Amino acid sequence: MELYKKYHISIGSNIGDRFKNIQSSIDLVHTRVASFDLISSVFESDSIGFQGDDFYNICASFFSNKSPHYVMQELLEIEKIMGRERKKEGKYISRIIDIDILLVEDLIISSEELTVPHPEICKRKFVLDPLIEISPNLIHPIKKITFREIYNSFDKNQKIKKTDLNFTNPSSSFSIGKYNYIAVEGNIGSGKTSLSKQMSADFNGKLMLERFIDNPFLANFYSNPNDFAFKLEMSFLADRYQQTSEDLSQLNFFNKIIISDYDIHKSLIFSKINLNSDEFNLYRKLFYSLYKSIVKPDLIIFLNQTIENLKINIRKRGRDYESSISEKYLSDINQSYSDFFKSRPDLNVKFIDVSKIDFVKNRLDYLSIINQID
Repeated sequence: MELYKKYHISIGSNIGDRFKNIQSSIDLVHTRVASFDLISSVFESDSIGFQGDDFYNICASFFSNKSPHYVMQELLEIEKIMGRERKKEGKYISRIIDIDILLVEDLIISSEELTVPHPEICKRKFVLDPLIEISPNLIHPIKKITFREIYNSFDKNQKIKKTDLNFTNPSSSFSIGKYNYIAVEGNIGSGKTSLSKQMSADFNGKLMLERFIDNPFLANFYSNPNDFAFKLEMSFLADRYQQTSEDLSQLNFFNKIIISDYDIHKSLIFSKINLNSDEFNLYRKLFYSLYKSIVKPDLIIFLNQTIENLKINIRKRGRDYESSISEKYLSDINQSYSDFFKSRPDLNVKFIDVSKIDFVKNRLDYLSIINQID
């Protein structure tokens, strides 16, 4: 999966109900592209380069792992939905909606379809004012100076005023922000990491991913479980304890939600399957001696997935050592999770069926999960 990058976009309108036009476009970006991190105040400005009514303008930011060209095509499609088609226009005319990508972190793109940074960004006060409002320390990727410095040397004759109007961020309706720590759980290949990454990007959270790739016993376990099960589970427990202790100790310091693709109880659930009874009893004593000092999730999201879908997802990942995982092993894991959660009614667990949706490729499916969490 590609890394999430921060996008800055501008949105403007000078036809009809300008406020409604921009709010509608914000809502469409939310449902089709990404959840907004920040949305600026509304700035009103003259039309530049042609005769027309005054514009309402804003800048906004969001995180996405989609390519800039994909995001641009989605924004153009939103313009069409709103009633604008750029191909039928001259260079400067009034428009019901105008959405441009300004920046994608420090990327520099020059193609027929897209130029980033936007070539006019340093010439437009109606862009710089709202951009600096939401990102005051932003640096121009090419000029290597802040946009505030660019603004200070700007022609102040362009007429622009900040209004008292503010748009509604669609993400503000979600109640996820009330949680400090969310853990996403599920079977092997259920989509835990994908959902955790998307949620952390949308809600500006600190992401905590399990460091299983570095485990020296994992590949050996799948080929020879009897000899490596106890070593594997002990190493996992040590890694998870260290990671959760270090990352969660900074919970209040970061003052933002932490989203993890595992919960420490995973150690108990898998060890019950992989270890013999004597080993498990010893392991459980050690687990609970460590567990006392670990911060517990405010919410555990458990992704229910069919065995067939799990097998498909595992094959897609292409990890050689996972090729030998059997249906029985996956079924045993499901049963172990079920037995554990039944025995722990004190845990706040939200079960979500993802067997008939694709929340990685389809944003509406992803938003359906967020609505269920709410």
